[in-house]
Amino acid sequence: MNTKVLILLGLAAIVAADSRETYAYRAPRASSEESFESTEAKYNFNWAVSDDSSSNEFGHQEARDGDDTQGSYYVQLPDGRLQKVTFYVDGDDGYVADVTYEGEARFDSVESVESREYRPRYSYDSNESK
Repeated sequence: MNTKVLILLGLAAIVAADSRETYAYRAPRASSEESFESTEAKYNFNWAVSDDSSSNEFGHQEARDGDDTQGSYYVQLPDGRLQKVTFYVDGDDGYVADVTYEGEARFDSVESVESREYRPRYSYDSNESK
């Protein structure tokens, strides 16, 4: 009986090895150089927020075409100045930024920490049962 089982297993192994198709991994190939170029990154976007009630003002603009990336963003600082960052990507040198400020810093509306009145942010109900 053991001999029959061994012969059947041997035959099954031979049949499986013989009928197995060979699949090899191949890197994806572009059909032409043009189709490769069409997959490069290309975008252009911008957005902005301006809220007069909270003096929030900020935004971002960026454009990319292949390896050429450039843009800017800005934010209204608490001291009243507008901070602007203009940037571009320069190949191996990476991200290159130029930071500028518009306006004068104002601190007249800022209340000092010592002058603030302490206000607890919790309440205690003495009628609450424990």
